[in-house]
Amino acid sequence: MAEVDPADVQNHRVVAHEEWVAARKEFLKKEKAFTKQRDALSRERRALPWERVGKPYSFEGPRGKATLADLFGKRSQLLVYHFMFSPDADAGCPHCSFWADNFDGIDVHLRQRDVSFVAVSRAPLAKIEAFRKRMGWRFDWWSSAPSDFNFDYGVSFEESQLDDGTAIYNYDKVESDSPDREGISAFYKDKKGGLFHTYSCYSRGIDMVNGAYHFLDLAPKGRDEEKLEFTQAWVKHHDRYE
Repeated sequence: MAEVDPADVQNHRVVAHEEWVAARKEFLKKEKAFTKQRDALSRERRALPWERVGKPYSFEGPRGKATLADLFGKRSQLLVYHFMFSPDADAGCPHCSFWADNFDGIDVHLRQRDVSFVAVSRAPLAKIEAFRKRMGWRFDWWSSAPSDFNFDYGVSFEESQLDDGTAIYNYDKVESDSPDREGISAFYKDKKGGLFHTYSCYSRGIDMVNGAYHFLDLAPKGRDEEKLEFTQAWVKHHDRYE
């Protein structure tokens, strides 16, 4: 079946119920195959080799200073959302804020599966706390300003790297004028306290955690972004929509 042009929904093919069900059941076969493929890919992701975290990192949050090990709390697994919020910015990135609206509140569920969740940005804690209060979010959000954490995990870049085109993002050189980008990193802490970096993803790799986008994918027009100036050109902080 040909892909539907979102601009042509008014002229979309309409059929009787029996034909609708037949088409839906045929497509369901592809959806089930995709689900199985996704499960297999997730198993392969978990089987990737790990690397030991050898550098000490320092973070600052509302409960004071912490190390990377401290961010785990009582759990052995840690997921970090790298939130774009540069030290000189007055507010967090609207697009990362779109993601935050989707993951705010999930940490209580993740903890039941031995996973701690935090967001990390380079902005100073005072700016982070002011913006978090404005947005009404509840998740743990730490400043990595005292350390190289965001640089080492591929989401922050030195000015010289941006100038000469040597910045590496999503495992390849990228031309950018932004000192920070988005991403997610996963870590494991063993019973002896050893820390391991198990996975990181960037760019479209973080789509999987944005529930709003997956709801839009179910709607007749989908994400409906093809004719915009750039993807997510429509996104604003949730208190800035008309």
